[in-house]
Amino acid sequence: MFESLHGVQLALALNPVLTIVCAAALGCLVGSFLNVVILRLPRRIAWEWNRDAHELLDKLFEEPAPPNFFHGRSACPSCGHRILWFENVPVLSWLALRRRCRACGTAISVQYPLVEAGTGLLFALVVHHFGSTPASAAGLVLTGCLIAASGIDLRDQLLPDGIVLPLLWVGLLLSISSLFVHPDQAILGAAAGYLSLWSVFWLHHLLTGREGLGYGDFKLMAVAGAWFGPHAVMPILFIAACLISFFGLIHLRRTGQGAQTPLAFGPAIASGIFAWMLYGPSHLGPWARALGFP
Repeated sequence: MFESLHGVQLALALNPVLTIVCAAALGCLVGSFLNVVILRLPRRIAWEWNRDAHELLDKLFEEPAPPNFFHGRSACPSCGHRILWFENVPVLSWLALRRRCRACGTAISVQYPLVEAGTGLLFALVVHHFGSTPASAAGLVLTGCLIAASGIDLRDQLLPDGIVLPLLWVGLLLSISSLFVHPDQAILGAAAGYLSLWSVFWLHHLLTGREGLGYGDFKLMAVAGAWFGPHAVMPILFIAACLISFFGLIHLRRTGQGAQTPLAFGPAIASGIFAWMLYGPSHLGPWARALGFP
């Protein structure tokens, strides 16, 4: 078995194109699972909050638990048709079914192929950048978690602690091996990342009496600092601010909503983290210093 694994590793090391193709295929498969996480995790969290509230109030709670990630087959939300394996092939099944449920004809959300294809593309970029290295494996884990967190934030305006906090601890632990930064940089970066938005939150709250950010945003910025150090915090935050300003304005104009409409900031932060992971030291670092960032 170990000889077979060594042979696969050697083949991938000698054929970078094959490695990237395999990473893209893996990303599509992981993206299929991430769709399940995006759809089911918020429902599970809401059910647990409701259950805990009933327990604190000594009230009877009989609502059945929603399915978790590994139990309960996927089904059409309209007719309940159980999704068969050949209807669940990433991207291809969506195209073959002509974007509709095979049983009832209800349109299938474009979210499914977008997440699958997007994860495949980003996985390929990570492997192309880092090659067959431990940094590549860590980058794939970070990328998958950022996609899941972003999808949930876009749908439900929630950045679950179950995704964000493990990423924070993983970043701190990876610094022991100095994979991206040294431990002192990871600790300072986590603190700087959290405080960068925590301070903005309280300043905005004191001036307006409203909450302009969510606590999940603070924690996600702490993840950025823990993985890539304090010098990455302000450039990532700047990228995120530019993205939310641009795409947020487009969204508000298309929907006719006002400036007070809450927008999901997590996907913008996640995009900044991903961009820094791949291009921070080589491209974004000099650009950030030219703009006066430390």
